[in-house]
Amino acid sequence: MFFINLIVQLFIQFVDLYYIVIFLTNAKMKSSIIKKISMALSGLFLVIFLAQHLAINLTSIIPDGGKTFNTISHFMGYNPVVQFILQPILIFGVCFHFIMGFVLEYQNNQARNEKYIYHKTRSSWISKNMIITGLVILAFLGLHFYDFWVPEIEYKYISQESPDPLKYFHELKEKFYGETIRTIIYCFSFILLGMHLNHGLASSFQSIGVSSYRKKILKLAANIYSLIISIGFISIAIFHYFIH
Repeated sequence: MFFINLIVQLFIQFVDLYYIVIFLTNAKMKSSIIKKISMALSGLFLVIFLAQHLAINLTSIIPDGGKTFNTISHFMGYNPVVQFILQPILIFGVCFHFIMGFVLEYQNNQARNEKYIYHKTRSSWISKNMIITGLVILAFLGLHFYDFWVPEIEYKYISQESPDPLKYFHELKEKFYGETIRTIIYCFSFILLGMHLNHGLASSFQSIGVSSYRKKILKLAANIYSLIISIGFISIAIFHYFIH
């Protein structure tokens, strides 16, 4: 199942690469419709990544002393396909998604002749503030990279320490146990992430032309998915905050 997910991730991200190449070479990519499709595809790729990331992290609450979590984390940390193919693709996908979001937001603001009309619409708060939740999530990603990715890079490539397949569970516990401020920041970010995902998925389905009949089913799926992602990550953070 893991390798199937890898193949799916590669395929979806190659679609992203295709669109970004067209964006740089074809004047028609200036169309907001094409940009929204590109935004939707990159977002769907990140949705797949988040589901896999949650599944891996949920193994840290299995009562086996962190054995399962350590095994998977060590495999991910030293597998060349993950490290040198999927990881750069993931970073590109994240950057592409946020940059395209800023571009679309700027163009939408430029297109509005009267901004007060925008605030009088019946749109939900989250739909009006996707750029704000996106910025908060981006800041949270910076913290998350600082907490986990940067130390991992320093451990493997700067200090060049010997591989330690038992260190991951301990590092995760130490980040949250008794760390009130960090845990609150993570939980708040996960709430905003869920809201961002809920609206973003619905917009993605609309951008790629999903029929109205299927849209209702996919909207329900988006609600369930965003709740699972938020509650799942929050539960992990709270679990390791109280249990050492």
